[in-house]
Amino acid sequence: MLSLLLLQAAVPMLGALDRQALPARGCAAYLWNPTDRSFAAMAGADPANLRVKLDSKVVDLPRVAQVGQGGYGLATTTSYQAGPLAATLTMTVAARDDLTAGAMVPQATLTLRRPGSDELVQPLAGLIGCATNP
Repeated sequence: MLSLLLLQAAVPMLGALDRQALPARGCAAYLWNPTDRSFAAMAGADPANLRVKLDSKVVDLPRVAQVGQGGYGLATTTSYQAGPLAATLTMTVAARDDLTAGAMVPQATLTLRRPGSDELVQPLAGLIGCATNP
């Protein structure tokens, strides 16, 4: 039983973020768990970082690499890292005529990696919101 508890403790636990403001400049993706609609992550274009709540603590990870043009200043695949914690966010961005200053994210995947633990792979969906100031 103790070994099962230790194994569970090694897996990163993604928690729900509190409400986040629109960015002061640029755009950000606001991503939620499609199963329970909990707010799971925010990926900003400027500053280029990923905010998650991991093991009950809000963590900002700076962008270290990106591939592909997702739109709105965000990439199709973006890598983030802060110390030993690494994350990869892959998302599809879909512009819609009925959305102003943003777009839909019909599907995304967030992978979190930490040395000595299992990877967490979380499917997500969301919206992109952009600053209203020039």
